[in-house]
Amino acid sequence: MLYHAYEMQRAWLSSASAWASIGAELLTNPRLPMGYMGLGPAAASALEVFAHAAAPYGKPAFGIETVTVGDTQHAVTEATVVNKPFGDLKRFVRDDLPEDAPKLLIIAPMSGHYATLLRGTVERMIDSCEVYITDWADAKTVPQHEGSFDLDDYIDYIIEFLEHIGPNANMMAVCQPSVPAFAATAIMNRDKHPCMPDTLTMMGGPIDTRESPTTVNDMAMERPISWFRQTVIATVPMNHRGAGRRVYPGFLQLASFMSMNLGAHMLSHYEMFKHLTKGDDDSAQATKDFYDEYRAVCDMTAEFYLQTVEEVFQKHSIPNGTFVHRGKVVDLHEIKQTAILAVEGERDDISGLGQTKAALTLADKLSEKKKRYYVAEGAGHYGIFNGSKWRDKVAPVVEQFIADHSG
Repeated sequence: MLYHAYEMQRAWLSSASAWASIGAELLTNPRLPMGYMGLGPAAASALEVFAHAAAPYGKPAFGIETVTVGDTQHAVTEATVVNKPFGDLKRFVRDDLPEDAPKLLIIAPMSGHYATLLRGTVERMIDSCEVYITDWADAKTVPQHEGSFDLDDYIDYIIEFLEHIGPNANMMAVCQPSVPAFAATAIMNRDKHPCMPDTLTMMGGPIDTRESPTTVNDMAMERPISWFRQTVIATVPMNHRGAGRRVYPGFLQLASFMSMNLGAHMLSHYEMFKHLTKGDDDSAQATKDFYDEYRAVCDMTAEFYLQTVEEVFQKHSIPNGTFVHRGKVVDLHEIKQTAILAVEGERDDISGLGQTKAALTLADKLSEKKKRYYVAEGAGHYGIFNGSKWRDKVAPVVEQFIADHSG
């Protein structure tokens, strides 16, 4: 009933958004005097803010057509090179990229948002790398006959994608996928796999959530796994291709994150209202662009979500050495070849300081020369992979680390 109620609300809000948009356009029509006097401009701005907030959002496109390196603009080619039921592998490469440029696999989070949340990450790394990224599917679009998808499958996908890219690739995991990427690295080092990554960069990842626990960590620890199974898991309605599949809906994930910083989100929309009223369309559009991406959400399979909550946040299986893949314990002591960079944000309120750094201690058989830790001063969770701090501070560190250890 939860998902059906949401679909009804979404249909109603979609209609309300359309009417509000029409009203805003009427009030700003230069041929009508009401937009120039009294409450006209304020009313038009309020309707536009509501229309944007209530509009439905589908899967965004990456839309990276060019990048500028130095003073030169280069065209970018985007292609899907591997297609699988629960996620594709996309490739981005710019014109005139040197033949010996490093290959980088970016593991996007499967945490309620699409891979396009890392558009800024991809765009910056295209400067120097041949970039690949995991484009995870919205679980409600995957028919039930495709089977299930859990943490074991996630790790298998990572390994398969690395095999497609070939030897001497580099890997970057942003937030949630740090755990399966860390595990995949240990497995491939253990097996002396020819396609094991040369470097692994983990950014704001929950390797050991007992370090500087955040609100997200506390919420996962306060309730038993049975509560999550009974409360936040829903069945996909019949109007989707994945009808009948059990999922953790993206709209619940979004509601959870929005509620954590509700005051800040309300202030952002109020600022957008003021920008529109003053005619500062560029500033208003910047806020719109952020929320267009932030509110575009997708579902996760129930088995993947519940297993992640239990193994990562409740049992702490990775730091305790009890994490299992396909019936075998993942031994982090096996990591002896892949260099590891841990990146954290000073003001990260999702993965606290020390949670990602813990990976450097756990990989105790890896030479200290192949380890590096970097804290992005003043950066929150989003800022370590998007925005000016990412572009100017974090990305150069990642590029240098890859240059030092790749190949």
